[in-house]
Amino acid sequence: MRLGIVGLGKMGLNLGLNLKDQGFDVKGFDVNAEVRAQASAEGLSVYDGYDLFFDALGERRTVWVMVPAGDITQSVLDVLFERLDAGDIVIEGGNSRYTDSVRRAERFEAKGIHYLDVGTSGGTSGARNGACLMIGGNEAAFKSVEPLFKAIAESDDAYLYAGAAGAGHFLKMVHNGVEYGMMQAIGEGFHLLEASDYDFDNEAVARVWNNGSVIRSWLIELAENMFRESPKLEEYRGIVGASGEGQWTVETALEKNVAVPVIALSVMTRSLSQETDAFQNKVLAGLRNQFGGHSFAKKEEE
Repeated sequence: MRLGIVGLGKMGLNLGLNLKDQGFDVKGFDVNAEVRAQASAEGLSVYDGYDLFFDALGERRTVWVMVPAGDITQSVLDVLFERLDAGDIVIEGGNSRYTDSVRRAERFEAKGIHYLDVGTSGGTSGARNGACLMIGGNEAAFKSVEPLFKAIAESDDAYLYAGAAGAGHFLKMVHNGVEYGMMQAIGEGFHLLEASDYDFDNEAVARVWNNGSVIRSWLIELAENMFRESPKLEEYRGIVGASGEGQWTVETALEKNVAVPVIALSVMTRSLSQETDAFQNKVLAGLRNQFGGHSFAKKEEE
């Protein structure tokens, strides 16, 4: 199966390499020349402009969009809307708001172009080695490209057709809200250990918690890795970024009259982290860096 990927950054490049390893004929495009050069050096077929990119895809085209949510995604989709034909498939794998995905799907389907919104979890490592995929949109279109999702998912249980347009991104939004709450609890726990009268080895604590305990998880494994590299997180600033999904989860919960106090407080704490440098926020910043490659502000030398 041949497909194109627009957006060859951290996630797009790793997804492309994963697909290539699974035997797919992957064509790539990115507006950034340096990013294109890196993808080409990794072995992907990369094109310098949209004309060459679309020519390489031939007929019955499938294009996976993997760029940041918001205006950038919309600008890429506008290009695809003008160039694709009825029967072609768009896979939008960023962290778009689900209401935007519903609106975009309606627009594309009116032209006969199928639109799948795909929440993608697992970070850069998952994209490269086995992702978790939550898929919404036209079910017939999903079935036609299901082998693609099956091939790059972590297992047969790691991809799910979730329902109509927007369902994939809705599911990913709530997933990320849960992630916020889990990370917050981990950060608070290690903060309390740091404030105790004991001299805990945080790496050893994370390791023991991740073997046989109720809270064992990939996040605890990442905490162990993080503390191995930096036992006291000296070089981290406790400034924690937020990419939007946590806030959208809280807003949607308010619309649906569903109480989500843990997620809501975790979102507020990330806002507060812009003004403080608490140890728990260093843990959160470090975990985001571990699983997603998100940048963190290093502490300046005195």
